[in-house]
Amino acid sequence: MKLLSSVSNVFYDASVMTWDVFLTLANLVRFSRPVGKVTPKGHPGYGGNWPEYIPPQEGDSRCSCPALNAMANHGIIPRNGKAIKFTELNHQIRSTFNFGASFCSFVPHYAARMLNKSYTNDTFDLQELDLHNGIEHDASLTRLDAGLSSSQSSAHVPFIEELLSFASGKDAEGRDLFTIKDMSRILGKRRAEARATNKDFTLSLFHKVFGSANSSTLLTIFGGRLDDLRTLLLEERLPQGWESRIRKPHGLTMLTFNWTVLPVEFGIRESDWASDGKQDDKMI
Repeated sequence: MKLLSSVSNVFYDASVMTWDVFLTLANLVRFSRPVGKVTPKGHPGYGGNWPEYIPPQEGDSRCSCPALNAMANHGIIPRNGKAIKFTELNHQIRSTFNFGASFCSFVPHYAARMLNKSYTNDTFDLQELDLHNGIEHDASLTRLDAGLSSSQSSAHVPFIEELLSFASGKDAEGRDLFTIKDMSRILGKRRAEARATNKDFTLSLFHKVFGSANSSTLLTIFGGRLDDLRTLLLEERLPQGWESRIRKPHGLTMLTFNWTVLPVEFGIRESDWASDGKQDDKMI
């Protein structure tokens, strides 16, 4: 049965990657969605009108992903963060953030495999996603390492404030923006600090790239806009009027996403940061 499951997973992965390429090509020849109509009509957030925000209550389940927590806080997925269908997560991530359909299929499938559950039949609680070195990993931009904190559900505010302070760009209207270089710098700092302070620190190549991918959603889906990210990361809330900055009709595909993820990862210079958390002047 394990062999059959492995073969099935290989075929699925190959098919979803092929699907992703076709969606990427389709995005090149179709018009983008108009501003204000990125979220599909009839779905939460259409026209920037998000459901009521309610912070998590005692007993609710949350995880290390601010975007998933925000979806629960707005009731886009169950507010208590429990008994979530993998199939429903696929649908709601796509309509909320305009990730590509291939992307939205692959990630919940991967999570189901990680948790040894059925994508089609089973459910999960958000907290289950924080299996250490599954999806959750050390050197996060918003959470203490698992070796230093028993829970990944709550944001570590000092990390977020430091992250926000690294934004150096401006858009055409003068708003503060994160750049790829900004994200590489803060990731390098966090990795150096985590390695120095966490005796159980681990970060495989897979989790390095995964960390860069998580961070790159701030640059793509949120367009790097500091004001929006402050709300998302500190309150785990979607600002009223917000919509995904990805306007492509088939959403953000994995192939397109990698044009941001890889420059972020390749730009990280962990060795530039001294043990006191200061960057070598010669490297700035």
